Amino acid sequence: MATIRRKMMTLLPKQQHAIWFLKDTTTEEVLYGGAAGGGKSALGCLWLMEMCQKYPGSRWLMGRSKLKTLKETTLNTFFELATMLKLSPQFVYKPTENIIQWKNGSQILLKDLFHYPSDPNFDGLGSLEITGAFIDECSQVAYQAWQIVKSRIRYKLNEFGLMPKLLGSCNPVKNWAYKEFYKPWRDEKLPSYRRFIQSLPADNPHLHPTYLQSLLRLDKNSRERLYYGNWEYDDDPATLIDHDAITDYFSPTHLSPQGIKYMTIDVARKGKDKTVFRIWNGWLCIARYVIARSGLDEVVSKAKMLQNKYGIALSNIIADEDGVGGGVVDFLRCKGFVNNSAPLEMRQGDTYVKPNFENLKSQCSIKMAEMITARLAGEICHDPTLIQTVTEEMEQVKLKDIDRDGKQGIIPKERVKELIGRSPDEWDSIMMRYWFALRKDFSTRVRVG
Repeated sequence: MATIRRKMMTLLPKQQHAIWFLKDTTTEEVLYGGAAGGGKSALGCLWLMEMCQKYPGSRWLMGRSKLKTLKETTLNTFFELATMLKLSPQFVYKPTENIIQWKNGSQILLKDLFHYPSDPNFDGLGSLEITGAFIDECSQVAYQAWQIVKSRIRYKLNEFGLMPKLLGSCNPVKNWAYKEFYKPWRDEKLPSYRRFIQSLPADNPHLHPTYLQSLLRLDKNSRERLYYGNWEYDDDPATLIDHDAITDYFSPTHLSPQGIKYMTIDVARKGKDKTVFRIWNGWLCIARYVIARSGLDEVVSKAKMLQNKYGIALSNIIADEDGVGGGVVDFLRCKGFVNNSAPLEMRQGDTYVKPNFENLKSQCSIKMAEMITARLAGEICHDPTLIQTVTEEMEQVKLKDIDRDGKQGIIPKERVKELIGRSPDEWDSIMMRYWFALRKDFSTRVRVG
């Protein structure tokens, strides 16, 4: 980035570090950031500018979760830097085409990378071919989007003598960025084709003191994330499943599919767009099936097909009985799960006692969370988007009114919807598995421990 540096600025040390990896012959993916105000967006914009100038006719991607947000944030940073560097005469912005067209033939394509249900496989990226890419706030996009963008980096690489390079920026967050970059970096296990660079507000001398003070006045968790760059920030005592336990849930190499087989069914209703079926062998979920919102007959037919396929006894099938699910229970003649019903009595020695839970859903959620935390339950899953979805839901399995005495409950579904923007339906089909460990027919249930 010598051209840019001569014209205006010296990059921050951490930015220079990132540029080194973006120009070497080993690194393919760089994750930069880890706090607010570390120069993340500026780095990505400057890198794209340099590449467009240096390699005429190249094609680059600038992406973010939502195109609207990209234009309101990252693109503004790009224009500000271009003005400062006096580069604006070298390109034309075409807002209707979402393209920055350079006069030397290079292009920067502005892309929306949100995971839309109508495009689960990101087919909207089509046959895109690019020379490299920058995804700003990449933790807000699905890991699948990151992987697909990387797979599209092949345009004129041989002609320019370049390696595929994908640059991402983000703040600390417990999702795929933590799993794929931060945790391996922390544990010194990050593969050589990946690099992580932690950049903090203190690394940027250009920030106004009042901005730093505003970060310090944030709530504790936000302050730890955005000022100190703490990826292990979630110290909420109400949290029932920590992130490492969730990661291990989807890496169940310590578990084997053995024991009794079960099926849990979360039926579409009240705004749900799908019915979710999970097949369990012991405490290991071995398969998941989903059908779009459909009639009662189709749900029952699918359940019977799965029952026959996996050899599951009818008494080992449970469906949520609220709303439409009641019809599924009636026609299938399986067990019914009523979320707000009284909790089941729990076995203590030779007797059963009434537990101190708010309702059945709270009871099964809390007990299933204990199983996951103890690494006694897991799921075989190779879909990174689904893993991210379930992870978001598991992170919101928290105790309600933790500081108050009384019955144990979890935060209500309506609150979870506000936090993650959707209903936690995946968790519903997971927590119902614990019902079979609670039923009084002790001889046929899976023993815990």
